[in-house]
Amino acid sequence: MSLSELDYIIVGAGSAGCVIARRLIDAGLKVAIIEAGPYDTNPDITKVCDLGKLWFSPQDWNYRTIPQPGAGNRQIHIPRGKVMGGSHALNATIWVRGAKQDFDTWAYLGNDGWSWDDVLPVFKGIENFDRGASETRGAEGLLDVVEGYERNPLQEDLFVAAQQAGIPKNDDYNSGDPEGVGKIQANVRDGDRFNTWHAYLRPVADNENLTIITDAVVRELIVEEGTVHGVILDTPQGRQELRAPETIVCAGAINSPEILLRSGIGPTEELREVGVEARHHLPGVGKNLHDHLLSPVIFSTEKEIPAPACLPAEVHVFSKSRPELSVPDTQPLYFSIPMYNEDMTGPASGFSLLGGIVRPASRGEIKLTGPDHSDPISIDLGALSAQADVDALVFSVKQCREVGRQEAMEKWGAQEIYPGPDVSDDDLEDYVRSTAVTYHHQVGTCKMGIDDRSVVDPRTLRVYGLQGVRIADASIMPFVPTGNTNAPSILIGEKAAAAVLAQDSEVPEGAFV
Repeated sequence: MSLSELDYIIVGAGSAGCVIARRLIDAGLKVAIIEAGPYDTNPDITKVCDLGKLWFSPQDWNYRTIPQPGAGNRQIHIPRGKVMGGSHALNATIWVRGAKQDFDTWAYLGNDGWSWDDVLPVFKGIENFDRGASETRGAEGLLDVVEGYERNPLQEDLFVAAQQAGIPKNDDYNSGDPEGVGKIQANVRDGDRFNTWHAYLRPVADNENLTIITDAVVRELIVEEGTVHGVILDTPQGRQELRAPETIVCAGAINSPEILLRSGIGPTEELREVGVEARHHLPGVGKNLHDHLLSPVIFSTEKEIPAPACLPAEVHVFSKSRPELSVPDTQPLYFSIPMYNEDMTGPASGFSLLGGIVRPASRGEIKLTGPDHSDPISIDLGALSAQADVDALVFSVKQCREVGRQEAMEKWGAQEIYPGPDVSDDDLEDYVRSTAVTYHHQVGTCKMGIDDRSVVDPRTLRVYGLQGVRIADASIMPFVPTGNTNAPSILIGEKAAAAVLAQDSEVPEGAFV
């Protein structure tokens, strides 16, 4: 593949990749962005309320974990976007920055430049918030953040029911303090999905300095004498090489570590065990995998629920499972439809209150199973391996049951069908272990930091010990934020672009600075 005089290759046209490409193009640099999937022509992408139709579709990587002992030994489905826009083309477009303490903790652990005070101006610069600018919110950014979409009357009653259950109202959960019940802010425009591909990159898609390569899977990095010179990719025309002075990997918390591992970058002994030539020892690659989890509380209704006009979920809650916690560790999410698991059945008329955990203690890993590109990766979330996660999820399910029983829901004729009246609050541990599913927020597998398990330098996002390569996506998060991960992934894209354009200091030789 001949693309002369490229300045940068970006791997992955998701939330971060599209942002970086736009910022580099605006700076006059020559960029090629590579996406494993096609353009977003599937009409189900347009309406956020159709997101369930995208799971198992050609635009879904359609991963599954290995059996999870802590979650009923089930193999949990992990949908990931394989399309322009990445997982932002498949998700619920919920805009959550996280808690102030999340970013202050990142900074405390040695990630200078990532405190709340550091990231707040960047978040504000991203946002085009429909409620206008304020001390904590932005209204001149490229990405629409909307609270004034068409609402479902069921959701308005759920918002009231949560308050009847004793949950305080939070007028703006993105202020740094997310605790309470809030109306979801979403990335939509005119009622349709509006992701970073739409907001950042598509408006400059015809720029002469931008090359968009779709339906091309990056298999490995080209590593020669400690420097990455580009990528090896499979295209409809066959296997090809693409070279540039620098490659920025934005393939997500699953695919970014996979690309590194297949390139021989990772734990040396583990690579050798599966027949991969080890080129650069980095023990943290693929480790520290963690995710948010959900467990459904589903109600049938006697009164018909209107179909969602814009979002399938419009209300969520951030609560502490124990009062002594400094930050909420649960985030229930309220859907206007029954969100049945794969092994569940029930009536079409109903709604779901999904108990959720957002500060998991459980950790897993991503590993290769063999040397060939056709050998599948092993995804182990370590789901509910920490008892603290089980306890928090049980708390959240109990809270959801309580909300669904409030006076505001009586006019709908709401009747709990899952877990169901035969399952008491004291018997919920088995239920959450047998029903927990991903909240689609995998992070941490190429974490930034300064310890010996860190993969990228927090100042530059360069991979430790290598030249010519950075990583910028959810994989670099050392700890998952309190809430949905799309907004922090876009933040990472903006900060990565700023680091590239500033040409920060060279990467240190080791992981300690």
